[in-house]
Amino acid sequence: MIQLNPNCLVFETSDGSMIPCSAEMVTIELIEESGIKTDANLVKNASAAVLHYFQNELGRTHVSISEFSDALEKVLRGFGYDVVSAEEKSPDITISDLREIAFAAGKGCELFFFSRLRQEFEKRMEKTPTELRFTGLKGCVKQLMGAQRWSSRCTLFSDQIVTFLRDCYHERQDRVEGCALVVL
Repeated sequence: MIQLNPNCLVFETSDGSMIPCSAEMVTIELIEESGIKTDANLVKNASAAVLHYFQNELGRTHVSISEFSDALEKVLRGFGYDVVSAEEKSPDITISDLREIAFAAGKGCELFFFSRLRQEFEKRMEKTPTELRFTGLKGCVKQLMGAQRWSSRCTLFSDQIVTFLRDCYHERQDRVEGCALVVL
């Protein structure tokens, strides 16, 4: 296993991928997105403090970008900067591609597909998005049905997928308040 640079953390992105990166580079991206005008040395020291906190105080090498940005916001607010988080700035939309879920399940494996779809739904809901978007419905149905052309069977299966997602959504009524479900 390759050893991680001491000035780096492994960041988990919103889509679940893990990226090793220096805390300073992530900080620069976060600062540019928020539009804060500040001293470069202050930002460098703030990101170093947050890095130290996660590595030494909490003993962690993996952190989500959301956790890192929240900690950095607290530090910058402590210095008197008015920081607007990305959540306050724009709605949090999570997107899942139904075709990828269908591909992972395999052709003709509807039961595996629905199991994987529920897992994907639960994973995306952990981040409490304002919009939960599932794309690629038509391609997903054709892939699972092994169909070259759209048929009445495809329409029925498409309706089953949408109904399943609605049921998942209503089962989590306590966690989905303020969240829209979109299936395209």
